[in-house]
Amino acid sequence: TCCGQPAFNAGFTEDAKAVARRFLDVFAGEDPIVVPSGSCGAMVRNFYLELFHDEPETLAKVRQVAGRLYEFSEFLVDVLHRDDLAAKMSGSATYHQCCHLLRELGIDAQPKSLLASVEGLEMREMEQSEVCCGFGGTFAVKFPEISTAMLNDKLDYAIATGADTLVAGDATCLMHLEGGVRKRGDTLQLKHLAQVLDEATSTDGVAS
Repeated sequence: TCCGQPAFNAGFTEDAKAVARRFLDVFAGEDPIVVPSGSCGAMVRNFYLELFHDEPETLAKVRQVAGRLYEFSEFLVDVLHRDDLAAKMSGSATYHQCCHLLRELGIDAQPKSLLASVEGLEMREMEQSEVCCGFGGTFAVKFPEISTAMLNDKLDYAIATGADTLVAGDATCLMHLEGGVRKRGDTLQLKHLAQVLDEATSTDGVAS
């Protein structure tokens, strides 16, 4: 179920609340909640507090759910203490530091340590890896020219590394970046961290 961020970012507070309440109901319980998106994670852990600031009863649910919610790499490294999965993969990659993952959740070392542990995968640092890719949800719709310029800069920096693959921890960034790659006709592959680790822990360790 959606966390409600699209409506929240667009200023539709009541719509966002309706979706967020459903999220809180769906994920009620005691088990850890793992999300493959820094953006969704930031919405629940940070912005739900703003969304329901004047509803004490709902805020209690927010704190309970948010306290059990972890971003994918954060869960592996900080909760399971698994920063080395005995993974193997040939090739080279560069890593894009997604905005909400880095700035809102403060997650940086965890995905990097997981990627660095993959035997045979050469990690290449791109210039301005921490700079936004230009998506920003509704930002890309409201300011397409600026968004596209930022996108092209990000892809140029990634391609300049000579890496085969651009890895990120947020599906929305990857969607935006892959759209740019297709439009430009670049050969760069786009993969989520979870996809890389899945392939690298398969029997052959060869990226598809």
